[in-house]
Amino acid sequence: MSRTLVHACLRDGAGGSPTVVVLDEPALSDEERRRVPLEWGTSHAVYVQVRPGPTVDLRFFTAEGELPACGHGTVAALALLASRSEGMAESGPGPGEGYRATLRAAGRVFDGWAERDGDHLTAAFDPGPVALRAPTGAEHALVLPALGLTPEETDPSRTRVAGVGRERLLVGVPTRERLAALAPDPDRLRAACDRFGLLGAYVYCAPSPEGRLAARMFAPSIGVREDIANANSTACLAAHLAPRGFTGIAVDMGDTLGSPATITATARPGPTGPRVQVGGNAHVTDTRRPAR
Repeated sequence: MSRTLVHACLRDGAGGSPTVVVLDEPALSDEERRRVPLEWGTSHAVYVQVRPGPTVDLRFFTAEGELPACGHGTVAALALLASRSEGMAESGPGPGEGYRATLRAAGRVFDGWAERDGDHLTAAFDPGPVALRAPTGAEHALVLPALGLTPEETDPSRTRVAGVGRERLLVGVPTRERLAALAPDPDRLRAACDRFGLLGAYVYCAPSPEGRLAARMFAPSIGVREDIANANSTACLAAHLAPRGFTGIAVDMGDTLGSPATITATARPGPTGPRVQVGGNAHVTDTRRPAR
């Protein structure tokens, strides 16, 4: 049994979202699982059970409760498992080698993989199909003012409700400067998101021709005022931008929180819509073992 701090979705080898990865503690109650992020000072914790195959069961918690999915938590879990696997010794894998696993979370089965990248590890996974729809007038009318935005500042074609695990609102703003200046009202935003069952609001700026952009994720409904890195929302954005010719994006987050992070995602045509892969670079930093 162990608890390990992993910084997921680093930018240039630093920053990232600190995430607690808890291995092989199936007897914990949900109340105990909620306490772990508080004890470690992180927004999220991921609970991992490794079974033959390997098949890996994942559960995700914030201090307020369980989530059906957590992208940077999945990256953190894959990085830790890869660092401990026999094929990922300190010398690094040989050509074509790496860690691969079948992941299970909230009733969904999907693929994940990781490989060594210098002193760090790069991990990615299949977040599943992304459902996109236009927001209703009521959703638009309540969420935008809570973010501190006016309808004139946003392009309706760049605002979508996106679902992968749970719906969230994607909101496009013109520039990085406007994005950085946002100061949402957390209570008002929580009330708006709770009313419509939304995870939160993922606000992003216009991408460069190469697919580089910045974003901020506000999720007070799950106890996270602002997320350092949000991989599943980035996967949703990749699916939204794919019809506009973006096959890959790199999204910078966390700057306003003093922990720069970058999430990468690719989107390819699939039989029922874009097939997305999302991930990032990670560093396994600290391990503590529970008292026996």
